[in-house]
Amino acid sequence: MTFSRRTTRIAAIAGAAAFALIATGCSSSSTPASTGSSTDPITLTVSTFGTMGYDDLYKQYEADHPNITIKATNIDTGDNAKTDWQTKEAAGSGLPDVQAVEEGWLSAVMQVSDQFNDLSKYGANDIKDRWVDWKLKQATDKNGRIIGYGSDIGPEGLCYNKTDFAAAGLPTDRDAVATLFGGSSATWDDYFKVGAQYKAATGKAFYDQSGFLWNAMVNQQKEGYYKADGTLNVDGNADLKALWTKLSAATSSGLSANQTAWDWGKGKAFTDGTFSTFVCPGWMLGVVKGQVTSAGGDASTGWDFANVFPGGAANWGGSFLTVPTQSKHPQEAADLAAFLTDAKSQAAAFGVAGTFPSVTAAQTDPAVTGTNALSTFFNNAPIGQILADRAKGVVAQFKGPDDSVIQSQVFGPSIQEIDSGKADGATAWNDAITLLNQLVVNK
Repeated sequence: MTFSRRTTRIAAIAGAAAFALIATGCSSSSTPASTGSSTDPITLTVSTFGTMGYDDLYKQYEADHPNITIKATNIDTGDNAKTDWQTKEAAGSGLPDVQAVEEGWLSAVMQVSDQFNDLSKYGANDIKDRWVDWKLKQATDKNGRIIGYGSDIGPEGLCYNKTDFAAAGLPTDRDAVATLFGGSSATWDDYFKVGAQYKAATGKAFYDQSGFLWNAMVNQQKEGYYKADGTLNVDGNADLKALWTKLSAATSSGLSANQTAWDWGKGKAFTDGTFSTFVCPGWMLGVVKGQVTSAGGDASTGWDFANVFPGGAANWGGSFLTVPTQSKHPQEAADLAAFLTDAKSQAAAFGVAGTFPSVTAAQTDPAVTGTNALSTFFNNAPIGQILADRAKGVVAQFKGPDDSVIQSQVFGPSIQEIDSGKADGATAWNDAITLLNQLVVNK
């Protein structure tokens, strides 16, 4: 199992990008035209993953900078992108001019931060007030070097299917749904209680699989798999174990549909009522739309987005654009990264992929707060406004060097155990601790 974001409808997204750029009026005026230190023709390579909504921004940048050609590579998942980066980093060659880094493996990057350019030398000090303060801090190493420009952040709301809710006799209006789950005081107990009601009425599961819920539960803690001092925080962590027990009990009662994440039966589970709720950071909205449309559905399938989340504020993911020292064109690469993460570009990307901006000015841009292709798909939900509300109270959690390993390879197999009914919660927890010792503690 992987917890990293994944693209499923690149072609559709690319088409939608044109609309987003038109809607936002994104143009060369969003970033001062700069050809960096060279006016000679050059090619900049970019490596991203998942749904980042950059395709039309690349075209815009090339049009504004005739000497620059962008060669972009998109890798399906953050985990695979991490492996690709680590392989090329170890080889000492092959890294792109601009490397996207996911929050989950940022700490691994920070361990070799000297292998990335200090963007302060390429204009970062002139634009560092763009971002929410914690995003900039995440990308600043212990020596004060800024090694990444923030793209999105991942405040989480709750996706639900109003058609399925109606069949279960539950409210369908998104405000009433938020109230149903407890509003601003929503808890996981509230969520599982409604899930039990839903299952009793329909006989169907409530969520797709347990992994994303576990991910959210961990991210909501002040300290997750690591303490702030960098030490491991899993074995003996009573709070995490209590949450695991709560989740495994709900799953054992039949609330999980035991779906394969990032596939979901090629999207069919989003259209046939296999489950009716789904945890949704902003970037996941584009994934949901892609899954529904790939399975032949559309907006009438009934997915909506509510301003509520069990357990309170949660953040899942968010990325950075870095410039490895392997780049032969660091100034031009830094200029491109600055363009892709400026306010207008982040607003345009949001309209395509739901990537909620980390730049404060973009969070109030009409392209984010108003109507776009994604909001139309989600029953005209004000998704930008909802995500802005969901971002309140988010606190950046320290991520250790093996954070993504613990999520995917330590707890992933145990989550499959409880979803499939092959192990109870206690057994699955112990199995996770065994894997923790093998893969992280004694590696």
